[in-house]
Amino acid sequence: MLSYPSPYPYRYASPFPPLHFRTFALYLSYPRPSPIPSPMRLLLLCLLALPLAAADDTAWLQTKGTLIFHDTFEREETGNRAKDIGNGWNSATADRVPQIKQADLDAGIMKIASATKEAGHAAHIHHEAGFADGGVIVRFRFPGINKAEGLQLGFVDRELKGVHAGHMCYAILSPTSLVLKDSMTGEMNLALRKQRADAAAAKQKLPAEVEALLKKKSLSTPFKTDTAWHVLTLVTEGDELRFSLDGKLVAKHRSEGYAHDPKRWFSFLVGSTVWIDDVKIYKVR
Repeated sequence: MLSYPSPYPYRYASPFPPLHFRTFALYLSYPRPSPIPSPMRLLLLCLLALPLAAADDTAWLQTKGTLIFHDTFEREETGNRAKDIGNGWNSATADRVPQIKQADLDAGIMKIASATKEAGHAAHIHHEAGFADGGVIVRFRFPGINKAEGLQLGFVDRELKGVHAGHMCYAILSPTSLVLKDSMTGEMNLALRKQRADAAAAKQKLPAEVEALLKKKSLSTPFKTDTAWHVLTLVTEGDELRFSLDGKLVAKHRSEGYAHDPKRWFSFLVGSTVWIDDVKIYKVR
């Protein structure tokens, strides 16, 4: 047992005595530089702070979700009618113009060419989904056959009351922009549609608060399409809709309509031409 002279008159079991209270107070009052993380450490901290979904929604779906549907289109369609694509696909517009082929399965690719003028509607092709949180991974290409090629894809619930045709939420790709849209509580809401129709009939402007509400229901991001093959990921998680392209997050938007449960259908809405090579639907919750 070691002993120490004043100001430590007591015996200690350790060779390192406790600090005198004055010494300790001086230590606390002494200014110390704040640690400054290196750029690499800051980057690592930022990445760790990100949820997995924001960093990579493909990984989020694959690790947290269950694959509930997959189609590689390695077959031939049986005709031009609503269910002739096969594997559970249906079309809300095919039977309007059964003499025109709007979905051609060719060498493992679903080549969609909308008969928009003849059918009075863009080609609408859908499949059962059924989740609250989840999403899709789609390999697609704009073939460059038409100038205004675009793709609208998202989720529908035809049993949803108070919403036109059950349109819930969509990502809309055009040659110059990407739009994420909550249609359920926005433009497809029947009460809001009536207000817009009444204002148009009376040749009046919508009330400012209605205009502001509708504006909040969508997000537009500059985007440029090309004719290469790409893989998109579209997911809903709670009240957020996210769109990624080739593994990189492009845009995300929050609105209450995205949280609706369930998303019964996954659908494509095509006004021109697009090629679809692979579709996976995942359910997280």
